[in-house]
Amino acid sequence: MHAATASSNARITGLVTGHPTEKGAKFGALYNVPKNSIYTYETFDRLKDNPAVDAVYIALPNSMHCEFTIRAAEAGKHVLCEKPMAISSAECRRMIEACRHANVKLMIGYRTHYDATFRKLRELVRSGAFGEIQSYHGGFYGMRNKQQWRLDRSLAGGGSLLDLGIYPLNTVRWFTGEEPESYRGLVATRDKSGAYASVEQSIDWMVKFPSGVLASGGSSYGQSGTNFLAINGTIGHLRLEPAFVYGDVILKYTGTSGDADLSGTGPVYDPDQFVSEATHFADCVLHNRQPSTPGEEGLADLLAIEAIYAAAGNPIA
Repeated sequence: MHAATASSNARITGLVTGHPTEKGAKFGALYNVPKNSIYTYETFDRLKDNPAVDAVYIALPNSMHCEFTIRAAEAGKHVLCEKPMAISSAECRRMIEACRHANVKLMIGYRTHYDATFRKLRELVRSGAFGEIQSYHGGFYGMRNKQQWRLDRSLAGGGSLLDLGIYPLNTVRWFTGEEPESYRGLVATRDKSGAYASVEQSIDWMVKFPSGVLASGGSSYGQSGTNFLAINGTIGHLRLEPAFVYGDVILKYTGTSGDADLSGTGPVYDPDQFVSEATHFADCVLHNRQPSTPGEEGLADLLAIEAIYAAAGNPIA
């Protein structure tokens, strides 16, 4: 919510919570939201009668994205939905169609698309600074125990791939501007506690793009690890590490282009990527523009994720 309050063109005018007398009252007072603009999940549809609310930000468990995106669209509200967009490509298509039918914007919260470091690196790739790109390698490995619903397939839709692995997957799709044509996948769950009974703990995947570019990635829960992105071209290379975390972290990259040293850090003057994301979404709503990360972007990721799971033998089916 800090992103909306810190942006130049958005503010919080309504809240939805399962605890209206506790959390609703607390955050309503914090953001100056009147009581009649605090809703529950049961009264959510009454948003249609509130002209002070133009759009809805959906950051619920993955399995609820589809339902509440469609309900928001039917209430005439634009939608910013967190990634992963949904738990299946079929749900993604339903969300896209509902927003199209209601003539509202649908944007997926791929925050790295609004980060200056990632935009700079993508421009370097597209400029030919590394020559012809041969391969990408990315990974997001780490512990995520604060949100236990992520280990429940009925809520999360999958394991570390949907939560963490989607970052390197989406990045290589974005950088190449292509969609994979072939897939490989391997899954392993070494934890014997039963915590990962319905979702995968670790997954590694490889895809091939029509241009011939290869990309590999991986993600894992329940271990110490890092997150990185490596780019390899015919005349240069680059590695960004850390790559996909946020907060009080400066992204650092090392690399070369021919004889030139391209090493550097993310610009400390760049606005918070969440603020940039919120500002972009509000701008699209205010000026009737297409979001940089529309529903179709989320759909493409889910299609790739489903293909990776299939290549791994549908480990969570």
